[in-house]
Amino acid sequence: MNLTELKQKANNLPLKPGVYIMKDESGKIIYIGKAKALKNRVTQYFGLGNQHTEKVRRMVQNVDDFEYIICDSEFEALILENSLIKQNQPKYNILLKDDKGYFYIKITNEKWKKIETSKQIDKDGEYLGPYNSGFIVKETVDEVRKIFKLPDCSRSFDKKSKPCLNYHIGICFAPCVNQIPIEDYLDTINSAKEYIKHGKVTENSVELLTKKMEEAAENLEFERAARLRDRINAISKISSKQKVVSISYKNQDVIATTVFGDIACSEVLIFRNFRLVDKKHYFISDVSDKKEIYEEFILRYYADKDDIPERILLDVIPDDFLLTEQWLSQKSGKKVSLLCPKQGDGKKLIDMCLRNSAQNLSERTKHDTKDMSVLNNLAEILGLSTAPRYIEAYDISNTAGENNVAGMVVFKDAKPYKKAYKRFKIKSFIGQDDYRSMAEVLDRRFCEYEKGEDTVFSTLPDLILLDGAKGQISAVLPVLQKHNINIPVFGMVKDSKHRTRAIATTGGDIDIKANQKTFSFITAIQDEVHRFAISYQHKLQSKKLLSRELIQINGIGKKKADSLLKYFKTISKIKSATIEDLIKVKSISPQNAQDIVTFFHNSK
Repeated sequence: MNLTELKQKANNLPLKPGVYIMKDESGKIIYIGKAKALKNRVTQYFGLGNQHTEKVRRMVQNVDDFEYIICDSEFEALILENSLIKQNQPKYNILLKDDKGYFYIKITNEKWKKIETSKQIDKDGEYLGPYNSGFIVKETVDEVRKIFKLPDCSRSFDKKSKPCLNYHIGICFAPCVNQIPIEDYLDTINSAKEYIKHGKVTENSVELLTKKMEEAAENLEFERAARLRDRINAISKISSKQKVVSISYKNQDVIATTVFGDIACSEVLIFRNFRLVDKKHYFISDVSDKKEIYEEFILRYYADKDDIPERILLDVIPDDFLLTEQWLSQKSGKKVSLLCPKQGDGKKLIDMCLRNSAQNLSERTKHDTKDMSVLNNLAEILGLSTAPRYIEAYDISNTAGENNVAGMVVFKDAKPYKKAYKRFKIKSFIGQDDYRSMAEVLDRRFCEYEKGEDTVFSTLPDLILLDGAKGQISAVLPVLQKHNINIPVFGMVKDSKHRTRAIATTGGDIDIKANQKTFSFITAIQDEVHRFAISYQHKLQSKKLLSRELIQINGIGKKKADSLLKYFKTISKIKSATIEDLIKVKSISPQNAQDIVTFFHNSK
């Protein structure tokens, strides 16, 4: 079917809840979705193409037909949608694939046994596991090494050698210095193994260690007593650390997502029994909106999980969260709440989750974490669905209404992108009117976009910033509507001392001074666009003054003066030019050249 036929078929759908199934030319299912009203939802795909995300546009281009199933309720549609997605794994739905590999903790079978992580079982030691998470394995091994001060090197301890840095900073008791009997060493390994099996050091174990320490001291075995003392202290530190990362609720998941361009990373921190036990992250392509991600992500993530906690913290709550809560509660057999904390410990956990998400996405995309962070903060402050990677900023400059110009600067991934800078002369009127000037510049900019001839103008920005306040914004919004352009527009407001103060909206100002990174970034943009615009205005003013000097010469009018300046660049080069040099300019005759040389000679 072509687009017209698909739209006509969609218009015949009922206004009832259900599931729609998009298929390609071969009949393969490429997308499955649910709807509260099938007609309203499906018709959106085959109209308003310029408002769709790139992912949706690509999907629609591949749709040849669709089917639908009417349900009794939206909740029933959600359950059916989830089941069908699980069965068919459509290309354009969010599909989360876990690493199905297993991880082990290995105790080597050498004389001086060591504790290591392993991804497979060989016949060279004792293995604990399997574990589904490499994070759990690594954290556990790191923890037992710290508690029991075990070595993490590959040295042989039969010969005495100099201890490494770990010994000097107190995280290894250094069997390499040959001061520890092997029996004591192996006893420590066995204690560490018991710790791994039980997941913690019990109070009875601490009491037993204390008793052994006291016995060693009574027997004048001071070195052994000191090692036991250090182990007890390490247990206390680990316990304190666990309390720091623990939560007020026994079981809880924290989910946060960083979006950069059309790729996102959703991070999940898993808390059980009041402590962080695991973390996972998933990369999702062709996305632009967190709420849109969560509408599918939560269902896909918990579809195969039996261990669903009572609380799930999110950095953004999806629009259909009540429906999702109902599904989670029914699946787990208990009340499940989706929450978006704005302060307190919950907000701290969300922030920690976001930092992990940003770091993973930074490694994946090779972009600087700081730049990603400032763009995501800006998106949050302005209420944007995704980080604005491509920002255009505009400023107007003139001298008492003369040489009325504008500058456009571009920041790409939070850095100045000077290849895309543009300058404009105001053409539609004479005089000073910043509002009309800004409207003209944006109109010309989007006319160029529609022509598609200039590679710079053919790229639409994610965000437009204007040097000014509500008036400038109101002046350009009709221009965007005229060109059917949907881009967020904000102003950059200065204080009485011409310093950045706030971000302007049509409804008022947003104070950004509290967020230092965002404040510094907006200040940098405002300073750069002002510098660029005013430098162009100064250049034109200087050229005008030079032109006035040249037109005093007999036979030299404005056009010839402009030609001379364009050819020689500066007035000093014109003054020092010979007749032979001057006649190289297309419009300059030999007589003109003689008059120019005579004029400047007499001036000297």
